[in-house]
Amino acid sequence: MSVTTISANMLDFNQQTIFSAQLSYYSDGDLKGVIKDIIHIGDEDPQLDYLIPGFIDAHVHIESSMMLPSEFARMALKHGTIASVSDPHEITNVMGLEGIDFMLNNSDQTPFHIFFGAPSCVPATPFETAGASISIADIDALFRSGKIKYLSEMMNFPGVLNHSEEVMAKINLAKQYDLPIDGHAPGLSGEEAHQYAQAGISTDHECTTLAEAREKIALGMKILIREGSAARDFANLHPLISEFPDQVMFCSDDKHPDELFKSHINQLVIDAIALGHNLFDVLKCACLNPITHYQLPLGCLQKGDVFDAVLVDNLTDFSIKSTWLSGEVVSQNGQVLLASVTEQAINHFYAEKISQQSLEVCLDADSSKERLVRVIDIFEGKLFTREKQVNMAQFQCVKASNEPSKILIQANPDNDLVQLSVLNRYQKAQPANAFVFGSGMNSGAIASTVAHDSHNIIAMGCDAQSIEQAINSVIDLKGGICVVDDSGCHTLALPVAGLMSLDKGEQVAERYAQLDLWAKDLGFTLSAPFMTLSFLALLVIPELKLSDKGLFDGRSFSFKSLLID
Repeated sequence: MSVTTISANMLDFNQQTIFSAQLSYYSDGDLKGVIKDIIHIGDEDPQLDYLIPGFIDAHVHIESSMMLPSEFARMALKHGTIASVSDPHEITNVMGLEGIDFMLNNSDQTPFHIFFGAPSCVPATPFETAGASISIADIDALFRSGKIKYLSEMMNFPGVLNHSEEVMAKINLAKQYDLPIDGHAPGLSGEEAHQYAQAGISTDHECTTLAEAREKIALGMKILIREGSAARDFANLHPLISEFPDQVMFCSDDKHPDELFKSHINQLVIDAIALGHNLFDVLKCACLNPITHYQLPLGCLQKGDVFDAVLVDNLTDFSIKSTWLSGEVVSQNGQVLLASVTEQAINHFYAEKISQQSLEVCLDADSSKERLVRVIDIFEGKLFTREKQVNMAQFQCVKASNEPSKILIQANPDNDLVQLSVLNRYQKAQPANAFVFGSGMNSGAIASTVAHDSHNIIAMGCDAQSIEQAINSVIDLKGGICVVDDSGCHTLALPVAGLMSLDKGEQVAERYAQLDLWAKDLGFTLSAPFMTLSFLALLVIPELKLSDKGLFDGRSFSFKSLLID
C-alpha cells in the first residue's frame, strides 16, 4: 500500500475559513482512495491551488444528454462534477425495467458516481402512449436491490392532492425504506403546496419565481435551482443561495450534449460567485447539500473520507486542474482519462411512415373564418406554455383538393404560426396535429424521438411536406433527431431507446451542435430548439401541450379541441 500526498489550500465549511494544508490518502489496496491525514499548515497560501469537494448535479435525466451514462460521466468530469442524482424515467418510459437495468449496468463501468432513483410516474399520465409501465411491485423490487437511492420526481401532483391509492402507496413505500422523495409541482401554492409537502415530498426543481420557492422552503422542501438547456431558472432564483444556503441545491435537469461539452454545475458556481454570493454558501449548494439530503457515500475532504475531490487554480472562475474519484485521477487539465464503454443498443420502436395527408388539419368549408384556434404559446427558457386563441384568418386556409367540402388550416410562418405533430412510436397510428406560436421558425422542419415523457415522435414545421420528411427520417433511423432544410435532411441517430447515441460524447456534442445551427438557420429565435421541442409533449407542465392522443390542458388535466366553438 502506498500513500499519495497533496499540498493545497482547503476550505473549512464550519469555520468558513481557508487554510493551507498537506493531505495524504491511500492510493491502492483495500483502502484505496481513503483520506489518511490532513495536516494543518497555516493561513491561505496564494502560491497553492485549491482543493474542494466535487460538484454534484442534484437532479438530471442523463438520457437528455443523448449520451450513455458512461459518456455523460466523461463529459461532466472535466467540469469538476463527480456525481449525479439521476432519474432514469426517460428510458423507463420506453423500455421499462430493462431500461433501468441498462442504465445501472452501464454506469457500473465508470467510477463516476451516478445515483439513480426509482421512477414514480411511468407512464407519466394516462393521456399519452408510453412504451412501458412501472408498478408498485417493480418499485419495491428496485428499492430492495439496494441500487436505488430515492423515489424520483412525483409528477402526479393531482394524485397526491386527491390521495390516489397508487400514488400514496409509492410514497409510503419510499418512506418504509427511509428514502427521499423528489417532487415536481410547477406553480403549486397555498393549501395545495402544503398538502403536497405534507405527503413527505422533500424537493422541487420546478420553481420559476422567488415567491413560489420561498413558500415551498417555508413548508420544509429543498429547492433545486435548475439551469438546463431549455429551462433556465438561475437568474430568478439565485437570491435563495444567500437566503437559504442549507435548503438549496443546483441541478441541470436536462442538458443537451453541446452545452454539457462546454460546462455543467461549475457554471452555476461561477455565476453565483460573480453575483456576490458567499463562497461557502455557493459550494454548500453545489457540493455538500446533495450529499446530506440524499445520503450519498461521497467524500467531503475529511479524514477517513473517500478521496473525491477537485483541484482548481482559483475561486473565481474555478478553472479545473484535476478531478479525483475514490483516489483515482480521472481528469487532468481538461483531458478525461477514462476510456469509453462499448454497448449494444436496446430499443422499442414500431412506428410506420406517414403521409402528408395525415398531417392535414381539416374543417368544413362553410365554417366561419371568425372561429378561434387554440395555439400553444411558447417562451424562451421556460417549460410552461400558455394557451393562445388565434383567429383562423391568421392561418393559411385553402380548399382541400380531394374534398371540396373541406378547407385546410395550415401554418403561417409570417404570423409566427407553425405546425406541431406528435406520432405514436410504439404502434401504427395517425399523428396528432396542433399549432405553435413563438418559435420564430420560417422554413423547413425539425423532428425528434426525444419527447418527454413518453418519447413519441414530435415534429415542428412550416409545411406538411417538410414535416413528413422529418418524421419519416427519424422513423428510418428508429430513433434520432432531424433537421429538414432547403439542402436536404440532416440527422443524428439515437439507437439506444431512441434517446441516446452509442458514439463518444465528443462526437455526439459536435454533431448535435451542427444540427442545432441548422435548426436555427430555419429562423428559430429559441436558444435550444430541440430541447424546447422535446417539452411540448410534456403534459404535466401547464398550460397547453400535445400528446399522440391530442391537445392537452395541464391545468384541468383534460383534452381540448383544436377549434373553439
